[in-house]
Amino acid sequence: MNFITRAWQVVIEHRRAYVAINLLYYGLVLAGMAYVFANPVLQKELVQAVGQSLQPGGSLAAVSEAYGSGNVAVAAAVTFGVNLVLGSLLVITLPSLVVPFSGLAMGTLRAVLWGLILAPQGPLALPMIPHSITLLVEGQGYILAMLGAYTIGRGLLSPRSYAASGHLQGYLAGVQRCARLYVLVALVLAVAAVYEAAEVILMINLAR
Repeated sequence: MNFITRAWQVVIEHRRAYVAINLLYYGLVLAGMAYVFANPVLQKELVQAVGQSLQPGGSLAAVSEAYGSGNVAVAAAVTFGVNLVLGSLLVITLPSLVVPFSGLAMGTLRAVLWGLILAPQGPLALPMIPHSITLLVEGQGYILAMLGAYTIGRGLLSPRSYAASGHLQGYLAGVQRCARLYVLVALVLAVAAVYEAAEVILMINLAR
């Protein structure tokens, strides 16, 4: 049985939670977008904040440099690394190892911010048409990471659901399931990173 099959079995095992997280995540993205349409000034302020983080010395300066190079492979690699390590492991999974289900809260916060920042209105209307694919695919990577956070919390609070004899064993069973899911998380984020790198660099070149 390969790693992808084992990871997919975790999704099937928690299919109701997986569907619920999908509805919650994309629903919050749409809610954020709807709010921005009514309050466009907020998006402008958030986009400016993101732009500052991309400047030299900013927290995302490496990403800006990678895209500025025009090299799709380099940009995709940097994007993948940031999304997997920072966006998934550190923001969603690590908190869940300490506080049950906290990764779900972090993921939903990202969904709201995405909706607020990436709403296709004003100067972002046309660029967001092709970028919406990135939003969907990359979002799926975070949804799978959130499902992993759910498995950890479920194992700790309801160990019998994993046929575990105690809370510690249930917790470890949840962590194991979360680890399996990261095969899918990595695959989805890799696809999203390649598309995003190619799409953004193409738009940069067309704008010159």
